Amino acid sequence: MTQPTDTLVDIPVDDVTLEGMLEIPADASGVVVFAHGSGSSRKSPRNNYVAEVIRERGLGTLLFDLLTEAEDQYRENRFDIPLLTDRLVGATEWLWDREDTRDVDVGYFGSSTGAASALRAAARMQDDVDAVVSRGGRVDMAAEVLDEVRAPSLFIVGGNDTQVLERNREARAQLTCENELHVVEGAGHLFEGEGELEEVAEVAADWFADEVA
Repeated sequence: MTQPTDTLVDIPVDDVTLEGMLEIPADASGVVVFAHGSGSSRKSPRNNYVAEVIRERGLGTLLFDLLTEAEDQYRENRFDIPLLTDRLVGATEWLWDREDTRDVDVGYFGSSTGAASALRAAARMQDDVDAVVSRGGRVDMAAEVLDEVRAPSLFIVGGNDTQVLERNREARAQLTCENELHVVEGAGHLFEGEGELEEVAEVAADWFADEVA
């Protein structure tokens, strides 16, 4: 594609319509699709910051709500990983159905529980997904499919997020694809300290720039 895109979009998946923001720099050949964590949305300031850095590397981004406003009222939906995985796959297929993004390569960026959906979707899509990045991810919630993931996968975890770090180390041992673990020293689960989210964004953008082209 050659023209830049900056569009509020409606994504029909199954029997619902999900709201999203599709932003693609001119001449981008790849798009990173975001899967936010429970209780968050496409308006997540952390994910939007990471998306901005990714776009500076020449890749597009799609941030969308995995649940409708009505669905999000029920806490159990936020942790329905199979449902959220279906939504992520549906949004990816919608992207490929568009005239202007039909041929783009796709990567997934998943945060917290969204990382489980990203990994499950990557396992399902196999070679159609080019890269996965998990930020503080509950990657253990995708444990039974980790050995089916083919996309190069990067796990980013705060050094002080000890329980999630241990889960990421255990999950990484199950991967058979190219993979790395990046620990942001001193960071907690939300990467709220000075320079911590910036480190997440730079490392993630580097990974996508190398793998999604």
